[in-house]
Amino acid sequence: MFAYIARRIVYVIPIVICVALVCFLLVHITPGDPLVAVLPADASQELAAQLRSAYGFDRPLPVQFGLWLWRALHGDLGSSIATGRPVLTEVMRAVGNTVMLAVAAAMIGFTFGLLFGLIAGYFRDTWVDKVATSVAIAGVSLPHYWLGMVLVIIFSVQLNWLPAVGAGPGGSGAWAWDWEHLRYLVLPAITTSVIPMGIITRTVRALTGDILSQDFVEALRAKGLRETAVFRHVVKNAAPTALAVMGLQLGYMLGGSILIETVFSWPGSGLLLNSAIFQRDLPLLQGTILVLALFFVLLNLLVDIAQAAIDPRIKRS
Repeated sequence: MFAYIARRIVYVIPIVICVALVCFLLVHITPGDPLVAVLPADASQELAAQLRSAYGFDRPLPVQFGLWLWRALHGDLGSSIATGRPVLTEVMRAVGNTVMLAVAAAMIGFTFGLLFGLIAGYFRDTWVDKVATSVAIAGVSLPHYWLGMVLVIIFSVQLNWLPAVGAGPGGSGAWAWDWEHLRYLVLPAITTSVIPMGIITRTVRALTGDILSQDFVEALRAKGLRETAVFRHVVKNAAPTALAVMGLQLGYMLGGSILIETVFSWPGSGLLLNSAIFQRDLPLLQGTILVLALFFVLLNLLVDIAQAAIDPRIKRS
């Protein structure tokens, strides 16, 4: 197991370097001057040249990438062009809010996805299967930003049960784990959980139906095992693939959703990316994309290790 983990960590290193390179290049190939956001309309050429030199934009791209990567390795992602605050501080505050939203959405989506998938797989081609499959297809097909607006209209505007926007009465900086703050999390979490729930339902349904049709399940039942024991064998065989799908979905949720966080004004990484794009804030844009990409790579590494721990056949292969 230790050799497998070490090998996976070695594989991650070139991936991280490539991710950093892509993050750096993507924001430089877009048109426009990033300093437009801070330069006044009547700025002189000398002032523009000084700012360009201060942010390092006057150097060749390879030199900029080397310096940026070196500083990033030491925890320095630069300063935001728009606000002047450290990028790492801005990004970690937003990522913390996104992690909170993603974990809440994962608890909802994974729980109902696994439940609906197992029920649909066990009662395949029955009305129960049709209902669970219809819910899953609806969850995958509905635009989540549209669903978010519908939920706001129903539960915030008409019924006045839940707040429509924000991350608490005092903002995200004054978050507390009480109902006054948690109620701000309900609608964004439900909206974010719908697509993962649909994907996991369909995946687990297919896995369960395939496993139940295999010969070893018939052999277990022929030996007189109780259905609960057979169920444990089915779950154990479906776990590695289901875990991989859940890891990917959690990674997508940790990446944040620009549309959902914009609809609910949730101060997460998606909303931060949205503002960085419109303000052409290159340091903030680079730092946000890099941190989110590293989260995704790390999560995939953890999922690979968890899969190997559950299924020893993965280590042998």
